[in-house]
Amino acid sequence: MMRTAIGLMSGTSLDGIDVALLRTDGEALVERGPSMGVPYDAAFRRRLQGALETARAIGERTERPGDLADIERELTLRHGEAVRAFLAENVLKPSDVDVIGFHGQTVLHRPNLALTVQLGDGALLARETGIDVVCDMRANDMVHGGQGAPLIPAYHAALAAGLPDVSGRAAVFVNIGGISNLTFIGSEIVAFDSGPGNTLIDQWVDAHAGIPYDQGGMIASEGRVNGPLAERYLSHPFFTDPVRRSLDRNDFRPPEGAEASLEDGARTLAHVTAAAILRSARHLPERPALYVVCGGGRLNRAIMGDLVSLAAPEGASVVAAEALGLDGDSMEAEAWAYLAVRSLRGLPLTFPGTTGVAAPVTGGVLCSAAGD
Repeated sequence: MMRTAIGLMSGTSLDGIDVALLRTDGEALVERGPSMGVPYDAAFRRRLQGALETARAIGERTERPGDLADIERELTLRHGEAVRAFLAENVLKPSDVDVIGFHGQTVLHRPNLALTVQLGDGALLARETGIDVVCDMRANDMVHGGQGAPLIPAYHAALAAGLPDVSGRAAVFVNIGGISNLTFIGSEIVAFDSGPGNTLIDQWVDAHAGIPYDQGGMIASEGRVNGPLAERYLSHPFFTDPVRRSLDRNDFRPPEGAEASLEDGARTLAHVTAAAILRSARHLPERPALYVVCGGGRLNRAIMGDLVSLAAPEGASVVAAEALGLDGDSMEAEAWAYLAVRSLRGLPLTFPGTTGVAAPVTGGVLCSAAGD
């Protein structure tokens, strides 16, 4: 049975809320609908950055030290406002939507401790929107021995099945958000985080230029790659460890201020993002022929240029999601809508090849708009 779902994503880049509508049966049938982005203002973005530091003290996932409870409430209310704005823009009523897939904001992810924390109150969001909400979709995977990430591969696989340019090829969906991840669609489905995405670049330009991100890679385009600095990142044991693991935003830290100029730092970190994807791809079961790039990083010319040049010697091509008729901005939000429907049906969200979970497992917590 087809269901109409809204997906909400607030990623590790801390830039805002992505909203997307999907009609799906949670399996092969996918009808993509409209989407929108709601940016965070600078003040709230600063609060979220502070929340990342406060959350480092969490030892049990329900703990909310410091001002985390207040931030969680404000974050949820902002998501409610985003849903109402989206419904109004698309002339929809709450009754037109069966479920909301609510990711929340990840503030701590320690898979080695089976600990993941996403701020977001599903019950409050259900009350605010009048729509049932599925939230907390990572936790059950970790209970069953998984890494809790990435969750988007199930949706990537559904998309790939409907794309003639992808079907039958060894293709990789690359999501470059705050952290980058790969989904390999070939003889089998394999997925894992590939390394830092936009986070290091965002932190670098914020600290040295007072701006939230390097729009289009403009700053990076004025710099040069600092080879020793790049290699310091790329020699991290994460890239050679045969056991793939999911990353926390703080697993890689930005350079010290004196290590590079603003431009050289941005250029070097863009190169690290691209090179990390290719290095991590060495752990895939076969060499990819096609990289399909989504997420904000696809808009950074330096990242995309390096991806193209690094993939070419391996005989692989690199395209942005839009080249295949997809939306690289809304894909994660679409995925959360898709996963919410799978959760309602009790279908697996994660698999041994995607998170390392022992067996395919479903997940998510259903919060009824009726309050029961």
